[in-house]
Order: sequence, then C-alpha cells, then structure tokens
Amino acid sequence: MRKIYNVLLMITKLLWFKMEMEQIARWAYIAFVVIAIVMGLAVGYMAYSADLHWFDSGVSDTNGWVTLIMLILGVIIGLTSITEKEVTPFLVITIALIVASISNVWSPLENIHELLYYWATAILNYIVAFAAPAAVIIAIRALLPMAKEK
Repeated sequence: MRKIYNVLLMITKLLWFKMEMEQIARWAYIAFVVIAIVMGLAVGYMAYSADLHWFDSGVSDTNGWVTLIMLILGVIIGLTSITEKEVTPFLVITIALIVASISNVWSPLENIHELLYYWATAILNYIVAFAAPAAVIIAIRALLPMAKEK
C-alpha cells in the first residue's frame, strides 16, 4: 500500500511540475510578445523622429540590440515551451508572420501617418525576430524523430 501511495505522490508531483512549466512558458511567451510591442513602439518612434530614419546610428544600434534580445528569447522558447501538439500551429503562424514581414503589408499606413508605418514595421519585425529562431528549433526537433525512423 505504501508503494502505491509513493507512486501516486510521484505522479502527482510530476503532473504539477509539468502544469507549472506550461504556465510559466505561456506567461513567458506573452511577456516576450509584450516586450516586442513595447520596444517596437519605442524604436519605431525613434526611427520616425530621426533624420535618417532606420539608418540613423542610434536607431540602428538600438534596433540591433532589441533584435538580438528577441532572437535569444526566441531560442529559449523554442528549446523549452512548445509541446508536440503545438508544433504545427506554431510553425504555420510563424510562416504567416514572416510572409507578412517580407511583403511589407504596412506600407499603406504611410499615407495615413508615417509614424504608424514605423510602429507597425518595428513591432512585426521584433515578433518575427522572436518567432523565427523558435520555429527553426521546433522544426529541427520535429524532424529528428523522422530521420531516426529510416
């Protein structure tokens, strides 16, 4: 009887730990998206108000550092938090974000107000900088079992 109790206790602890990790990962993902939005607004405004816009040295340096931080955070998410059932939706969403980023869908916003264009571009670029490395890691993790089967 004592062994059964110990096994049940161990299973309960494992499930609790797994649930805690999923909650942490979910909140971390939300935090990273909020960071991308806040930094996109800040750097987008910097680019808007600078003489050379994105090519201004201060804007370029800040943009590089924020992009690097988002890449590192994306690697962390890719290594820790995406479950097997989330792989396909996450990869599809990342592909959609990358396509939207490449196609410059925000250019009509310049006709309304140039600042809107800089904000939207920066936010999308930072979200893509966060999602792309996570997607690469997740894709590699999804391919490994298929390569081992053959």
